[in-house]
Amino acid sequence: MRRLLLLAPLLLFTAGCGVVQSSEDEATDAAREVARTAGERLYGQRPRTAEEVGRSASGIDGVEVLRVTGTSTHDGDGVDVVVRTSGTAYNKWVDINEIAVRRCFAVRVSPKSEWGEDPHDVDCPDGPPLTFAPPPEPPRLPYEELRAKLPRVPEGGRVDEAEVRRTLAALHLRPAIHAEVKADGGRVGVLLSVEGNHYDAQDCLLARVDPGATEVWVPPRIQRMPGEGGCTVDNALHPAPPPH
Repeated sequence: MRRLLLLAPLLLFTAGCGVVQSSEDEATDAAREVARTAGERLYGQRPRTAEEVGRSASGIDGVEVLRVTGTSTHDGDGVDVVVRTSGTAYNKWVDINEIAVRRCFAVRVSPKSEWGEDPHDVDCPDGPPLTFAPPPEPPRLPYEELRAKLPRVPEGGRVDEAEVRRTLAALHLRPAIHAEVKADGGRVGVLLSVEGNHYDAQDCLLARVDPGATEVWVPPRIQRMPGEGGCTVDNALHPAPPPH
């Protein structure tokens, strides 16, 4: 009789609220949500190698990368990343302590992937998390050299676009540096940039040769963020106003 009395409140709670999800299931859902968020962070149409994807995934808080398969995001089915995440849950009705779990999920990174799609539950591979070498340092942009070599045109003179191009060629820029030259309204603009990661501020250098003035500068950081248009040759010709 005493056992029945102890079970009665739990039976009433279950009958009134339906099937109660276990804390372990809730903790697994929390771990899956971390993996889903990682998939959203990795989502994008920019081509990346498997190493780049793995390196990016390993830098996400709460994510361990255990396996990376595929060659690049745009080859075949893309890149599959097996990640291990953790989750916790606590139900005061049934648990004495908080329940913690570690689970593994497969996240696919490909142009065919959908934003926010559910990662697949998988068995955790044996072995420790993978480690990735840091990305190579981007080449230094030649601020001082460009400032010293660009032509100075006197007031009333004419800016020679070909001379500006010859100046850039003489700098022997590294292949990773993108150079662009454009003439407009009697002036010539110059852009030197290196490809960014599409999240942080891009590294770029702008210059403008005008009759009476030659300027070289780095746009403010906020203008160099993705989508802000600061690292363009048009911004060299017609600079955007500085942020307040």
